[in-house]
Amino acid sequence: MRRVPVATPDEESSPPPHLRGIEERDTMKIMIKYRLFLAMLAATGAVVVCMFLIMQWSIGRGFLAYVNTIEKERFEKLAEVLEETYQSQGDWDFLRDDASAWPKLVEATLPREGTDQVRVEHRQQRAVRRAERRQARGFANLTGQPPQRFPHRFETRVLLLDASYHRLVGPAGTVDKVNLKSLVHDGRVVGYLGMLPRQRLSDTHQLLFVQRQKLTMAMIAGVMLLVSAALSLPMANRLVQPIRRLAASMHRLASGEFGTRVDVGPQDELGQLSRDFNTLALSLEKNEQARRQWVADISHELRTPLSILRGEIEAIQDGIRQAGPDSMRSLHAEVMRLSRLVDDLYQLSLFDIGALTYRKIDLDLRALIADAVAAFRPEFEQKGIALRASLDPSGHFSIFADPGRLHQLFDNLMDNALKYTDRGGELAVRLACRGNLATVELADSFPGVTAEELEKLFDRLYRVENSRNRALGGAGLGLAICKNIVEAHEGSIRALPSPQGGVLIHIELPLRGSTT
Repeated sequence: MRRVPVATPDEESSPPPHLRGIEERDTMKIMIKYRLFLAMLAATGAVVVCMFLIMQWSIGRGFLAYVNTIEKERFEKLAEVLEETYQSQGDWDFLRDDASAWPKLVEATLPREGTDQVRVEHRQQRAVRRAERRQARGFANLTGQPPQRFPHRFETRVLLLDASYHRLVGPAGTVDKVNLKSLVHDGRVVGYLGMLPRQRLSDTHQLLFVQRQKLTMAMIAGVMLLVSAALSLPMANRLVQPIRRLAASMHRLASGEFGTRVDVGPQDELGQLSRDFNTLALSLEKNEQARRQWVADISHELRTPLSILRGEIEAIQDGIRQAGPDSMRSLHAEVMRLSRLVDDLYQLSLFDIGALTYRKIDLDLRALIADAVAAFRPEFEQKGIALRASLDPSGHFSIFADPGRLHQLFDNLMDNALKYTDRGGELAVRLACRGNLATVELADSFPGVTAEELEKLFDRLYRVENSRNRALGGAGLGLAICKNIVEAHEGSIRALPSPQGGVLIHIELPLRGSTT
Protein backbone atom coordinates (compact mmCIF):
# COMPACT_ATOMS: atom_id res chain seq x y z
CA MET A 1 0.00 0.00 0.00
CA ARG A 2 1.36 3.37 -0.96
CA ARG A 3 1.90 5.71 1.98
CA VAL A 4 0.83 9.31 1.51
CA PRO A 5 3.18 11.78 3.26
CA VAL A 6 1.43 13.91 5.83
CA ALA A 7 2.73 17.43 6.49
CA THR A 8 3.59 18.27 10.07
CA PRO A 9 2.19 21.47 11.69
CA ASP A 10 5.56 23.14 11.25
CA GLU A 11 5.59 22.27 7.54
CA GLU A 12 2.01 23.49 7.10
CA SER A 13 2.80 26.86 8.68
CA SER A 14 6.12 27.34 6.88
CA PRO A 15 6.12 29.07 3.46
CA PRO A 16 7.03 27.21 0.28
CA PRO A 17 10.77 26.92 -0.44
CA HIS A 18 10.63 29.35 -3.38
CA LEU A 19 9.01 31.99 -1.13
CA ARG A 20 10.99 31.30 2.01
CA GLY A 21 14.10 33.05 0.71
CA ILE A 22 12.07 36.13 -0.28
CA GLU A 23 10.50 36.38 3.19
CA GLU A 24 13.90 35.97 4.81
CA ARG A 25 15.31 38.74 2.61
CA ASP A 26 12.35 41.02 3.45
CA THR A 27 12.88 40.34 7.14
CA MET A 28 16.58 41.03 6.78
CA LYS A 29 15.91 44.28 4.92
CA ILE A 30 13.51 45.42 7.65
CA MET A 31 16.04 44.45 10.27
CA ILE A 32 18.78 46.43 8.54
CA LYS A 33 16.56 49.50 8.26
CA TYR A 34 15.54 49.44 11.89
CA ARG A 35 19.03 48.59 13.02
CA LEU A 36 20.29 51.71 11.29
CA PHE A 37 17.41 53.68 12.78
CA LEU A 38 18.11 52.42 16.30
CA ALA A 39 21.85 52.96 15.89
CA MET A 40 21.41 56.58 14.82
CA LEU A 41 18.79 57.18 17.49
CA ALA A 42 20.98 55.57 20.17
CA ALA A 43 23.98 57.66 19.13
CA THR A 44 21.92 60.86 19.20
CA GLY A 45 20.32 59.84 22.49
CA ALA A 46 23.70 59.17 24.08
CA VAL A 47 24.95 62.58 22.95
CA VAL A 48 21.80 64.31 24.20
CA VAL A 49 21.89 62.53 27.57
CA CYS A 50 25.57 63.34 28.07
CA MET A 51 24.95 66.94 27.11
CA PHE A 52 21.95 67.10 29.44
CA LEU A 53 23.88 65.70 32.39
CA ILE A 54 26.86 67.97 31.76
CA MET A 55 24.62 71.03 31.45
CA GLN A 56 22.74 70.06 34.61
CA TRP A 57 25.99 69.80 36.50
CA SER A 58 27.36 72.95 34.90
CA ILE A 59 24.26 75.01 35.69
CA GLY A 60 24.23 73.95 39.35
CA ARG A 61 27.95 74.43 39.84
CA GLY A 62 28.11 77.61 37.78
CA PHE A 63 25.19 79.28 39.51
CA LEU A 64 26.58 78.30 42.91
CA ALA A 65 29.94 79.83 41.95
CA TYR A 66 28.13 82.95 40.76
CA VAL A 67 26.28 83.28 44.08
CA ASN A 68 29.50 82.77 46.05
CA THR A 69 31.20 85.46 43.95
CA ILE A 70 28.42 87.96 44.72
CA GLU A 71 28.56 87.11 48.42
CA LYS A 72 32.33 87.47 48.42
CA GLU A 73 31.98 91.01 47.11
CA ARG A 74 29.39 91.67 49.80
CA PHE A 75 31.74 90.17 52.38
CA GLU A 76 34.53 92.55 51.35
CA LYS A 77 32.15 95.49 51.58
CA LEU A 78 31.01 94.35 55.05
CA ALA A 79 34.65 94.31 56.20
CA GLU A 80 35.05 97.93 55.06
CA VAL A 81 31.82 98.95 56.83
CA LEU A 82 32.93 97.26 60.08
CA GLU A 83 36.34 99.00 59.99
CA GLU A 84 34.66 102.38 59.47
CA THR A 85 32.15 101.70 62.25
CA TYR A 86 34.88 100.56 64.66
CA GLN A 87 36.80 103.77 63.90
CA SER A 88 33.76 105.86 64.84
CA GLN A 89 32.74 103.76 67.89
CA GLY A 90 36.19 102.90 69.25
CA ASP A 91 35.24 99.32 70.23
CA TRP A 92 32.76 96.51 69.60
CA ASP A 93 30.51 97.22 72.59
CA PHE A 94 27.84 98.76 70.39
CA LEU A 95 27.09 95.32 68.96
CA ARG A 96 26.48 93.92 72.46
CA ASP A 97 24.38 96.92 73.58
CA ASP A 98 22.22 97.27 70.43
CA ALA A 99 20.73 94.09 68.92
CA SER A 100 19.66 95.92 65.78
CA ALA A 101 23.15 97.25 65.03
CA TRP A 102 24.36 94.08 63.31
CA PRO A 103 21.37 93.73 60.94
CA LYS A 104 21.82 97.36 59.98
CA LEU A 105 25.49 96.83 59.22
CA VAL A 106 24.64 93.82 57.06
CA GLU A 107 21.89 95.75 55.30
CA ALA A 108 24.38 98.51 54.53
CA THR A 109 26.28 96.07 52.31
CA LEU A 110 23.33 95.80 49.93
CA PRO A 111 23.66 97.68 46.62
CA ARG A 112 22.34 101.18 46.45
CA GLU A 113 18.76 101.89 45.38
CA GLY A 114 18.21 102.41 41.69
CA THR A 115 20.63 99.78 40.45
CA ASP A 116 19.74 96.48 38.88
CA GLN A 117 21.50 94.58 41.61
CA VAL A 118 19.44 96.15 44.43
CA ARG A 119 16.25 95.39 42.60
CA VAL A 120 17.38 91.80 42.29
CA GLU A 121 18.24 91.68 45.99
CA HIS A 122 14.88 93.14 46.93
CA ARG A 123 13.09 90.59 44.76
CA GLN A 124 15.15 87.86 46.40
CA GLN A 125 14.23 89.10 49.86
CA ARG A 126 10.54 89.27 48.95
CA ALA A 127 10.74 85.72 47.57
CA VAL A 128 12.40 84.59 50.79
CA ARG A 129 9.69 86.15 52.89
CA ARG A 130 6.98 84.55 50.76
CA ALA A 131 8.68 81.17 51.09
CA GLU A 132 8.91 81.60 54.86
CA ARG A 133 5.22 82.33 55.00
CA ARG A 134 4.44 79.26 52.90
CA GLN A 135 6.58 77.14 55.21
CA ALA A 136 4.75 78.58 58.18
CA ARG A 137 1.47 77.46 56.65
CA GLY A 138 2.84 73.91 56.33
CA PHE A 139 4.11 73.77 52.73
CA ALA A 140 7.31 71.91 51.95
CA ASN A 141 10.18 73.79 50.37
CA LEU A 142 11.52 73.02 46.91
CA THR A 143 14.27 70.74 48.17
CA GLY A 144 11.81 68.28 49.63
CA GLN A 145 13.28 68.79 53.14
CA PRO A 146 11.20 69.73 56.21
CA PRO A 147 10.57 73.50 56.59
CA GLN A 148 13.51 75.42 58.04
CA ARG A 149 14.46 79.02 58.72
CA PHE A 150 16.85 79.43 55.79
CA PRO A 151 20.15 78.86 57.66
CA HIS A 152 22.16 79.42 54.47
CA ARG A 153 21.46 83.12 54.02
CA PHE A 154 24.33 85.57 54.01
CA GLU A 155 23.75 87.06 57.49
CA THR A 156 23.54 83.62 59.08
CA ARG A 157 26.93 82.55 57.70
CA VAL A 158 28.98 85.62 58.63
CA LEU A 159 31.13 85.43 61.77
CA LEU A 160 32.69 88.41 63.64
CA LEU A 161 35.44 87.91 66.24
CA ASP A 162 37.30 90.44 68.37
CA ALA A 163 41.08 90.68 68.51
CA SER A 164 41.15 87.88 71.11
CA TYR A 165 39.11 85.56 68.84
CA HIS A 166 36.03 85.82 71.01
CA ARG A 167 32.83 85.50 69.02
CA LEU A 168 30.82 88.69 68.80
CA VAL A 169 28.29 87.77 66.08
CA GLY A 170 27.62 84.67 64.02
CA PRO A 171 27.17 80.92 64.40
CA ALA A 172 29.08 79.19 67.17
CA GLY A 173 31.67 76.49 66.69
CA THR A 174 32.60 77.44 63.12
CA VAL A 175 35.88 79.31 63.64
CA ASP A 176 38.01 76.44 62.35
CA LYS A 177 35.86 76.11 59.22
CA VAL A 178 36.30 79.60 57.80
CA ASN A 179 39.09 81.80 56.52
CA LEU A 180 39.28 84.91 58.67
CA LYS A 181 39.91 88.40 57.33
CA SER A 182 41.69 90.79 59.67
CA LEU A 183 39.99 94.07 60.53
CA VAL A 184 42.64 96.77 61.04
CA HIS A 185 42.43 100.14 62.83
CA ASP A 186 45.43 102.46 63.26
CA GLY A 187 47.80 99.69 62.17
CA ARG A 188 46.58 97.10 64.66
CA VAL A 189 44.18 94.19 64.30
CA VAL A 190 40.92 94.91 66.11
CA GLY A 191 38.92 91.91 64.94
CA TYR A 192 38.35 89.16 62.44
CA LEU A 193 35.58 88.63 59.93
CA GLY A 194 34.81 85.26 58.42
CA MET A 195 32.10 83.71 56.25
CA LEU A 196 31.06 80.12 55.70
CA PRO A 197 31.01 79.47 51.93
CA ARG A 198 27.72 78.31 50.47
CA GLN A 199 27.89 74.56 49.74
CA ARG A 200 24.55 74.27 48.02
CA LEU A 201 21.68 76.39 46.88
CA SER A 202 18.85 76.65 49.35
CA ASP A 203 17.06 79.90 48.74
CA THR A 204 13.73 79.57 47.00
CA HIS A 205 14.51 81.95 44.16
CA GLN A 206 17.85 80.28 43.50
CA LEU A 207 16.34 76.80 43.46
CA LEU A 208 13.50 78.01 41.31
CA PHE A 209 15.95 79.49 38.78
CA VAL A 210 18.06 76.34 38.64
CA GLN A 211 15.00 74.12 38.32
CA ARG A 212 13.65 76.24 35.51
CA GLN A 213 16.97 75.98 33.71
CA LYS A 214 17.04 72.21 34.19
CA LEU A 215 13.47 71.92 33.00
CA THR A 216 14.37 73.95 29.91
CA MET A 217 17.35 71.68 29.26
CA ALA A 218 15.13 68.61 29.67
CA MET A 219 12.65 70.01 27.16
CA ILE A 220 15.47 70.79 24.73
CA ALA A 221 16.83 67.24 25.14
CA GLY A 222 13.37 65.78 24.54
CA VAL A 223 12.85 67.91 21.43
CA MET A 224 16.27 66.87 20.12
CA LEU A 225 15.42 63.20 20.61
CA LEU A 226 12.09 63.65 18.81
CA VAL A 227 13.75 65.49 15.94
CA SER A 228 16.45 62.80 15.79
CA ALA A 229 13.83 60.07 15.67
CA ALA A 230 11.91 61.93 12.96
CA LEU A 231 15.06 62.31 10.86
CA SER A 232 16.66 58.93 11.60
CA LEU A 233 13.89 56.74 10.20
CA PRO A 234 13.72 58.31 6.71
CA MET A 235 17.51 58.57 6.66
CA ALA A 236 17.84 54.89 7.56
CA ASN A 237 15.27 54.03 4.90
CA ARG A 238 17.20 56.08 2.35
CA LEU A 239 20.46 54.36 3.28
CA VAL A 240 18.85 50.93 2.93
CA GLN A 241 17.35 51.65 -0.51
CA PRO A 242 20.61 50.90 -2.42
CA ILE A 243 21.03 47.71 -0.38
CA ARG A 244 17.48 46.67 -1.26
CA ARG A 245 18.08 47.27 -4.95
CA LEU A 246 21.36 45.39 -4.77
CA ALA A 247 19.71 42.48 -2.94
CA ALA A 248 16.92 42.31 -5.53
CA SER A 249 19.50 42.36 -8.33
CA MET A 250 21.49 39.66 -6.58
CA HIS A 251 18.35 37.53 -6.38
CA ARG A 252 17.75 37.93 -10.11
CA LEU A 253 21.39 37.13 -10.79
CA ALA A 254 21.16 33.99 -8.64
CA SER A 255 18.05 33.02 -10.65
CA GLY A 256 20.08 33.02 -13.85
CA GLU A 257 19.38 36.54 -15.16
CA PHE A 258 23.01 37.32 -15.92
CA GLY A 259 22.11 40.50 -17.81
CA THR A 260 21.13 42.17 -14.52
CA ARG A 261 22.93 45.43 -13.75
CA VAL A 262 22.62 48.02 -10.96
CA ASP A 263 23.20 51.75 -10.92
CA VAL A 264 26.62 52.53 -9.48
CA GLY A 265 25.50 55.65 -7.62
CA PRO A 266 27.87 57.65 -5.37
CA GLN A 267 31.57 56.95 -5.12
CA ASP A 268 31.43 55.25 -1.72
CA GLU A 269 31.46 51.69 -0.37
CA LEU A 270 28.01 50.95 -1.80
CA GLY A 271 29.10 52.38 -5.14
CA GLN A 272 32.16 50.15 -5.12
CA LEU A 273 29.97 47.18 -4.21
CA SER A 274 27.66 48.03 -7.12
CA ARG A 275 30.61 48.20 -9.50
CA ASP A 276 31.87 44.84 -8.24
CA PHE A 277 28.38 43.41 -8.68
CA ASN A 278 28.23 44.63 -12.29
CA THR A 279 31.68 43.16 -12.93
CA LEU A 280 30.57 39.83 -11.45
CA ALA A 281 27.37 39.86 -13.50
CA LEU A 282 29.34 40.61 -16.66
CA SER A 283 31.77 37.77 -15.93
CA LEU A 284 28.94 35.34 -15.29
CA GLU A 285 27.19 36.45 -18.45
CA LYS A 286 30.34 35.92 -20.51
CA ASN A 287 30.97 32.55 -18.86
CA GLU A 288 27.42 31.47 -19.56
CA GLN A 289 27.74 32.54 -23.19
CA ALA A 290 31.07 30.71 -23.45
CA ARG A 291 29.55 27.61 -21.86
CA ARG A 292 26.65 27.58 -24.29
CA GLN A 293 28.96 28.19 -27.22
CA TRP A 294 31.27 25.46 -25.93
CA VAL A 295 28.43 22.94 -25.67
CA ALA A 296 27.16 23.90 -29.12
CA ASP A 297 30.62 23.62 -30.67
CA ILE A 298 31.36 20.29 -28.98
CA SER A 299 28.01 18.92 -30.13
CA HIS A 300 28.75 20.09 -33.65
CA GLU A 301 32.24 18.63 -33.67
CA LEU A 302 31.06 15.29 -32.34
CA ARG A 303 28.12 15.14 -34.69
CA THR A 304 30.24 15.32 -37.85
CA PRO A 305 32.36 12.15 -37.37
CA LEU A 306 29.44 10.34 -35.76
CA SER A 307 27.23 11.14 -38.76
CA ILE A 308 29.92 9.86 -41.13
CA LEU A 309 30.34 6.69 -39.07
CA ARG A 310 26.60 6.15 -39.01
CA GLY A 311 26.30 6.66 -42.74
CA GLU A 312 29.17 4.27 -43.46
CA ILE A 313 27.81 1.59 -41.16
CA GLU A 314 24.24 1.92 -42.49
CA ALA A 315 25.56 1.70 -46.07
CA ILE A 316 27.34 -1.55 -45.20
CA GLN A 317 24.22 -2.86 -43.42
CA ASP A 318 22.02 -2.03 -46.40
CA GLY A 319 24.48 -3.68 -48.80
CA ILE A 320 25.25 -0.46 -50.61
CA ARG A 321 28.93 -0.81 -49.68
CA GLN A 322 30.95 -3.89 -49.05
CA ALA A 323 32.73 -4.36 -45.71
CA GLY A 324 36.14 -4.36 -47.30
CA PRO A 325 39.50 -2.71 -46.61
CA ASP A 326 38.41 0.63 -48.10
CA SER A 327 35.34 0.94 -45.92
CA MET A 328 37.35 -0.12 -42.89
CA ARG A 329 39.97 2.54 -43.60
CA SER A 330 37.22 5.19 -43.84
CA LEU A 331 35.66 4.03 -40.60
CA HIS A 332 39.05 3.93 -38.93
CA ALA A 333 39.86 7.48 -40.07
CA GLU A 334 36.63 8.81 -38.59
CA VAL A 335 37.20 6.90 -35.37
CA MET A 336 40.73 8.32 -35.12
CA ARG A 337 39.39 11.81 -35.77
CA LEU A 338 36.81 11.33 -33.04
CA SER A 339 39.45 9.91 -30.72
CA ARG A 340 41.75 12.91 -31.27
CA LEU A 341 38.87 15.28 -30.51
CA VAL A 342 38.04 13.43 -27.30
CA ASP A 343 41.72 13.35 -26.30
CA ASP A 344 42.03 17.10 -26.86
CA LEU A 345 38.91 17.78 -24.85
CA TYR A 346 40.21 15.56 -22.09
CA GLN A 347 43.53 17.41 -21.96
CA LEU A 348 41.76 20.78 -21.82
CA SER A 349 39.51 19.58 -19.02
CA LEU A 350 42.55 18.33 -17.07
CA PHE A 351 44.19 21.72 -17.49
CA ASP A 352 41.04 23.51 -16.28
CA ILE A 353 40.89 21.47 -13.07
CA GLY A 354 44.66 21.61 -12.55
CA ALA A 355 45.12 17.88 -12.92
CA LEU A 356 47.33 17.94 -16.02
CA THR A 357 50.69 16.58 -14.93
CA TYR A 358 54.07 17.92 -16.06
CA ARG A 359 57.37 16.09 -15.57
CA LYS A 360 59.92 18.85 -15.99
CA ILE A 361 63.61 18.33 -16.45
CA ASP A 362 66.56 20.37 -17.74
CA LEU A 363 66.65 20.15 -21.53
CA ASP A 364 68.08 21.92 -24.56
CA LEU A 365 65.34 23.84 -26.36
CA ARG A 366 67.41 24.16 -29.55
CA ALA A 367 67.81 20.39 -29.88
CA LEU A 368 64.12 19.84 -29.20
CA ILE A 369 63.07 22.29 -31.94
CA ALA A 370 65.64 20.79 -34.34
CA ASP A 371 64.10 17.35 -33.79
CA ALA A 372 60.58 18.70 -34.45
CA VAL A 373 61.74 20.40 -37.69
CA ALA A 374 63.52 17.27 -38.85
CA ALA A 375 60.46 15.12 -38.16
CA PHE A 376 58.15 17.37 -40.24
CA ARG A 377 60.55 18.20 -43.05
CA PRO A 378 59.49 15.24 -45.32
CA GLU A 379 55.82 16.20 -45.02
CA PHE A 380 56.57 19.85 -45.88
CA GLU A 381 58.65 18.74 -48.88
CA GLN A 382 55.88 16.44 -50.02
CA LYS A 383 53.39 19.34 -49.97
CA GLY A 384 55.86 21.69 -51.66
CA ILE A 385 56.31 24.03 -48.72
CA ALA A 386 59.80 25.33 -47.92
CA LEU A 387 60.81 24.76 -44.30
CA ARG A 388 63.63 27.02 -43.07
CA ALA A 389 65.02 26.85 -39.54
CA SER A 390 67.23 29.56 -38.04
CA LEU A 391 68.41 28.33 -34.65
CA ASP A 392 70.96 30.57 -32.95
CA PRO A 393 74.05 28.33 -32.57
CA SER A 394 75.79 30.65 -30.10
CA GLY A 395 72.98 30.97 -27.58
CA HIS A 396 72.46 28.96 -24.41
CA PHE A 397 68.92 27.53 -24.44
CA SER A 398 68.71 25.36 -21.35
CA ILE A 399 65.15 25.39 -19.95
CA PHE A 400 63.29 23.53 -17.22
CA ALA A 401 60.37 21.91 -18.99
CA ASP A 402 58.43 18.76 -19.78
CA PRO A 403 59.90 17.37 -23.01
CA GLY A 404 56.74 15.46 -23.87
CA ARG A 405 54.54 18.57 -23.57
CA LEU A 406 56.98 20.70 -25.57
CA HIS A 407 57.06 18.04 -28.30
CA GLN A 408 53.27 18.23 -28.31
CA LEU A 409 53.45 22.03 -28.49
CA PHE A 410 55.75 22.18 -31.51
CA ASP A 411 54.07 19.21 -33.21
CA ASN A 412 50.72 21.05 -33.00
CA LEU A 413 52.24 24.27 -34.32
CA MET A 414 54.10 22.54 -37.19
CA ASP A 415 51.03 20.49 -38.10
CA ASN A 416 48.87 23.63 -38.02
CA ALA A 417 51.28 25.42 -40.38
CA LEU A 418 51.41 22.37 -42.67
CA LYS A 419 47.63 22.24 -42.97
CA TYR A 420 46.96 25.94 -43.45
CA THR A 421 49.84 27.01 -45.72
CA ASP A 422 49.26 26.96 -49.46
CA ARG A 423 51.42 24.82 -51.71
CA GLY A 424 54.52 26.68 -52.79
CA GLY A 425 54.62 28.68 -49.56
CA GLU A 426 57.14 28.58 -46.76
CA LEU A 427 57.49 28.26 -42.98
CA ALA A 428 60.33 30.00 -41.16
CA VAL A 429 61.26 28.75 -37.68
CA ARG A 430 63.53 31.04 -35.65
CA LEU A 431 65.06 30.60 -32.19
CA ALA A 432 66.83 33.47 -30.43
CA CYS A 433 67.81 34.59 -26.95
CA ARG A 434 66.45 37.86 -25.57
CA GLY A 435 67.73 38.51 -22.08
CA ASN A 436 66.49 35.74 -19.79
CA LEU A 437 63.92 34.57 -22.33
CA ALA A 438 64.10 32.20 -25.27
CA THR A 439 61.97 33.43 -28.15
CA VAL A 440 60.59 31.03 -30.75
CA GLU A 441 58.81 32.27 -33.89
CA LEU A 442 57.00 30.24 -36.54
CA ALA A 443 56.04 32.45 -39.50
CA ASP A 444 54.15 30.89 -42.40
CA SER A 445 53.02 32.35 -45.72
CA PHE A 446 49.65 33.02 -47.29
CA PRO A 447 46.78 32.66 -46.43
CA GLY A 448 46.63 35.06 -43.49
CA VAL A 449 43.90 36.16 -41.09
CA THR A 450 42.50 39.53 -40.00
CA ALA A 451 43.62 41.36 -36.86
CA GLU A 452 40.32 40.52 -35.11
CA GLU A 453 40.74 36.83 -35.92
CA LEU A 454 44.33 36.82 -34.64
CA GLU A 455 43.06 37.64 -31.13
CA LYS A 456 40.70 34.64 -31.20
CA LEU A 457 43.04 31.97 -32.63
CA PHE A 458 43.77 30.56 -29.16
CA ASP A 459 40.08 30.35 -28.20
CA ARG A 460 38.71 26.86 -27.91
CA LEU A 461 36.88 25.50 -30.95
CA TYR A 462 37.56 28.69 -32.90
CA ARG A 463 38.34 28.40 -36.59
CA VAL A 464 38.79 31.08 -39.18
CA GLU A 465 36.02 30.80 -41.75
CA ASN A 466 38.16 30.83 -44.89
CA SER A 467 40.75 28.45 -46.21
CA ARG A 468 41.67 27.57 -42.62
CA ASN A 469 38.44 25.59 -42.14
CA ARG A 470 37.12 22.22 -41.11
CA ALA A 471 37.78 20.70 -44.47
CA LEU A 472 41.49 20.63 -43.61
CA GLY A 473 40.82 18.81 -40.36
CA GLY A 474 41.03 19.81 -36.73
CA ALA A 475 38.44 20.99 -34.28
CA GLY A 476 40.02 24.28 -33.29
CA LEU A 477 41.54 22.89 -30.07
CA GLY A 478 45.20 22.59 -31.06
CA LEU A 479 46.17 26.23 -30.46
CA ALA A 480 44.16 26.29 -27.21
CA ILE A 481 46.21 23.31 -26.00
CA CYS A 482 49.40 25.07 -27.12
CA LYS A 483 48.49 28.12 -25.06
CA ASN A 484 47.89 25.98 -21.97
CA ILE A 485 51.25 24.24 -22.39
CA VAL A 486 53.16 27.51 -22.77
CA GLU A 487 51.43 29.10 -19.76
CA ALA A 488 52.13 25.99 -17.68
CA HIS A 489 55.85 26.64 -18.40
CA GLU A 490 55.48 30.28 -17.24
CA GLY A 491 55.78 31.55 -20.79
CA SER A 492 53.61 33.50 -23.23
CA ILE A 493 52.29 32.87 -26.72
CA ARG A 494 50.56 35.19 -29.17
CA ALA A 495 49.61 35.37 -32.84
CA LEU A 496 50.85 38.21 -35.06
CA PRO A 497 50.74 38.99 -38.79
CA SER A 498 53.54 37.23 -40.64
CA PRO A 499 55.84 39.17 -43.00
CA GLN A 500 55.23 36.37 -45.54
CA GLY A 501 51.47 37.06 -45.50
CA GLY A 502 50.38 34.31 -43.13
CA VAL A 503 50.43 34.00 -39.32
CA LEU A 504 53.42 34.41 -37.01
CA ILE A 505 53.30 32.50 -33.72
CA HIS A 506 55.54 34.21 -31.15
CA ILE A 507 56.53 32.18 -28.05
CA GLU A 508 58.60 33.28 -25.05
CA LEU A 509 59.92 30.76 -22.51
CA PRO A 510 62.08 31.49 -19.46
CA LEU A 511 65.60 30.14 -19.60
CA ARG A 512 67.03 28.00 -16.83
CA GLY A 513 67.88 30.08 -13.75
CA SER A 514 65.88 33.16 -14.86
CA THR A 515 62.87 34.63 -13.10
CA THR A 516 59.71 35.77 -14.79
